[in-house]
Amino acid sequence: MSTNSLAIGSDHAGFAYKEMLAHWLRDNGYAVKDFGTYSADSVDYPDFVHPLASAITAGEYARGVLVCGSANGVCITANKHQGIRAAIAWEPELAALARQHNDANILCLPARFISEENARAILSQFLNTTFEGGRHQTRVSKIDC
Repeated sequence: MSTNSLAIGSDHAGFAYKEMLAHWLRDNGYAVKDFGTYSADSVDYPDFVHPLASAITAGEYARGVLVCGSANGVCITANKHQGIRAAIAWEPELAALARQHNDANILCLPARFISEENARAILSQFLNTTFEGGRHQTRVSKIDC
């Protein structure tokens, strides 16, 4: 598993942002595995979230990005997987805290509520922030049932 390798996925509402972010990631040296969807046609987001989350729990990717209209559906679905800590962020500071305090391994973006520029800034913050450990590790260790 390379830290330079990311999983990305979306539903139809997040498709355009997923495409834009995947291109931006590749331009910045990341290897990106696209779990779909592959068009703006209406789909059921769990069909794309479950395979992405499973790949992360299997150790194929260290982190992932999910995009949908509100980010709620993809976040709820991803968090059903043991070992996944998916977090919604609509500002870079929230992405930083999700990494620093919660060791989030999936970033969930609400495409209908953020600009493309902000989406890139949030993702950049998520990718460039490390987990602080310490007292936060004690809490994170208590998350999985």
